[in-house]
Amino acid sequence: MAINLKTPTVETREQRLGTIIGWDGTASALAEESAFSRGDCGGCGPSGRGGGKARRVCELTGPFTQGSVCSEQMVETQAGNVRDAVLIQHSPIGCGAGQVVYNQRFRNGCKARGLPVRNVRFISTNLRERDMVYGGADKLDAAIRAAFERHKPAAIFIATSCASGIIGDDVDSVARHAEAKLGVPVIPVHCEGFKSKHWSTGFDAAQHGVLRQIVRKAPAKKQDDLVNVINLWGSDVFTPMLMELGLRVNYVMPLSSVEELAQMSEAAATVSFCYTLGSYLGTALEQEFGVPQIKAPQPYGFPGTDALLRELGRVTGREDRAEAYIAQEHARVKPKIAALREKLRGVKGYVATGSAYSHGLIEVLRELGVEVDGSLVFHHDPVYDSEDPKQDSLAHLLENYGDVDFFTVGNRQQFQFYNLLQRVNPDFIIIRHNGLAPLAARVGIPAIPLGDEHHALGYQGMINLGESVLAVLRHRKFHQDIARHVRLPYKTSWLREKDPFALARAQAS
Repeated sequence: MAINLKTPTVETREQRLGTIIGWDGTASALAEESAFSRGDCGGCGPSGRGGGKARRVCELTGPFTQGSVCSEQMVETQAGNVRDAVLIQHSPIGCGAGQVVYNQRFRNGCKARGLPVRNVRFISTNLRERDMVYGGADKLDAAIRAAFERHKPAAIFIATSCASGIIGDDVDSVARHAEAKLGVPVIPVHCEGFKSKHWSTGFDAAQHGVLRQIVRKAPAKKQDDLVNVINLWGSDVFTPMLMELGLRVNYVMPLSSVEELAQMSEAAATVSFCYTLGSYLGTALEQEFGVPQIKAPQPYGFPGTDALLRELGRVTGREDRAEAYIAQEHARVKPKIAALREKLRGVKGYVATGSAYSHGLIEVLRELGVEVDGSLVFHHDPVYDSEDPKQDSLAHLLENYGDVDFFTVGNRQQFQFYNLLQRVNPDFIIIRHNGLAPLAARVGIPAIPLGDEHHALGYQGMINLGESVLAVLRHRKFHQDIARHVRLPYKTSWLREKDPFALARAQAS
């Protein structure tokens, strides 16, 4: 399906990709069900974009949500972390509660990249009850002027909210008039939380605004050695890796400047550390600006990293340099991987992160000889925007590393997580988001919190993650002691429940 940049609002993942947030079974069953859905309607989700009868992966829907986030918060992490821009949250002040943690991540990310460390620039219009009756457009206009006067930004983003969506404020008109007066891009990002059931649509919404109003439509030049790298706040592992191919890195979207975003159309190619994050932006850059998206597996483990580097070398005309680097890194890391495998023999791990990222982490753990019987992914996209099978991260996991017996899709619900851990009883878990580690600790399982998203990426990433597993295993006794002295806040009947989706199945029946 073609991405439509003519409209100010991005199509949700449910509409474009058939995204689900509830499923339980084996990884192979999910892949088979996803492939059947794509084949039935030409690679589409529920909107039936292939012209046939629309089908979806069978989704389990629970009666309530305990621990997820929303699209607007993802816009905070994306547009709100552009270094020389300002993000205005057209919302009640409570929607800005995430500013504290996202400011911390922004500061840590800047330090890790060697960038000037400062606070984020967020402004809230602080919608109140009166605004819900009479509208908040005047407040938004005043906030835009205040943002420009205080910070002189290169761009101003406006994140909508459930409140502004309910009252129907004409955010686009306010932004358009302000842009004409101020002479900088004023970019509406439509990310009302109620529009999409999963937060990943917020990534797409922020990228949609950037593509429409910042990226150069007709670049005067092409930079044949520049590669867009879609990332979060992870440390700079791509620069030394791509330098071996004679390539430069343009990191987007967090931690980038407006000029770095504008020059995305000048790049030779686009890669991503995670196809959940990069699906929309990479595909749109290829479709609208002619920047090739690297169609290859994610760079995790030997097969994925090898394939990505080879495809990047082919697209940029650097095949020989790519092969030389691959051979050099294989010789360097394989003895270390072999030593780690000996130390990790018989160890069992569990991965609970975002969808495509989880697939990559399982691949690295299995390269290290760690058993992975189960995983929780926070959502599942049956297809990515490119619709290219080379980017099917779940299929790549199955083809190269085998099945996962207990593969669960769930949007970070703690009450389910207890049951998930009980049925596989891992020695440790890997997480990316808050909330799951404390519960795991209370049942005696230590966690590796991957604050650096690039920690397990590439050849060195396998060594990094192996060393992290060895380190966390030394803490098992501490967590087992915790488990003996705490109680979980659930009824005995739920603690004995074997099915984490029992409530959803009961509701469905």
